This record gives sequence, C-alpha cells and structure tokens, in this order.
Amino acid sequence: MATKTDTDLLYEKAISRCGLRFTSQRRCVFDVLLNKRDHPTATEVFRRAKSRISSISLATVYNCLETLVECGLARQVHIDREPTRYCPNLLEHGHFVCSVCGEVWDIEVPSGGGAGMPYRLPEDATVISADVTLHGLCPRCNAGKN
Repeated sequence: MATKTDTDLLYEKAISRCGLRFTSQRRCVFDVLLNKRDHPTATEVFRRAKSRISSISLATVYNCLETLVECGLARQVHIDREPTRYCPNLLEHGHFVCSVCGEVWDIEVPSGGGAGMPYRLPEDATVISADVTLHGLCPRCNAGKN
C-alpha cells in the first residue's frame, strides 16, 4: 500500500471537513492545479483533466473548482476582465502578469497591517486580505524588446 503524501492528507482533510465525498474527478482537477502552477482558467483545467479522464465535462470541472475553492484547497485569481484563473498557493501572495504573453507568476507581498505594510491606510484600518497584481514584461518578453 502506498504511503500518503502531505498533499494527499491536506486534500482528504479539506474534503472531509466540507462533508463531501471523494471523487476521481475532483481529485483529478486538484492534481491538474498542483501539477502545473500557471494559474489556469477553467477551460485550461478542463483540457488538462480531459487528457486524464476522457469523460469529464466542462460543467464537472467548474463544479470541482468551485468545491476546491470552498474547501480552501484553491483560490480564484481575478485579473482585470480576463476569465477567472485558479491557484493552489494558499499563502498570502500577489501576482505578476506579463502584459505581452499573459503569463502569471506568484509574487511575495508584505502581509498584515503592521510596519511592513507598504501602503498608506486610513487611520485605525486593518488589512484582512490583499489582492495585489502587478503588470509588466516578463524576462522572455522583455528580452524580445531588445
């Protein structure tokens, strides 16, 4: 019998805490997010999941993604007016988006409302969460300018 990984335990605990049953489709969608952490859209997740489970539907992928977000296994990433993307990185972080190729990277941002907070906030305000998105040129697209 195979030993369970920390990821397996995290997944099982979160799904159980939400009172849901384990499905191969849900686990496949979760694995797709973990396998290539490039902030895919639901359609991109669907294409990747379809190569593993040929009978999976786009509606099932949407339902699985919604469940993973509700159970705290993924988060939605909203960038401008683009389709929602999904990210399995649950740590506080922001995103860098290349304005040319559209790739998205996780970036560290200071968290909390203390002295490390780089923004001027209203007096007595407390930061609960932050959605920081920086736009620019990635190294590949920046090199193409020269």
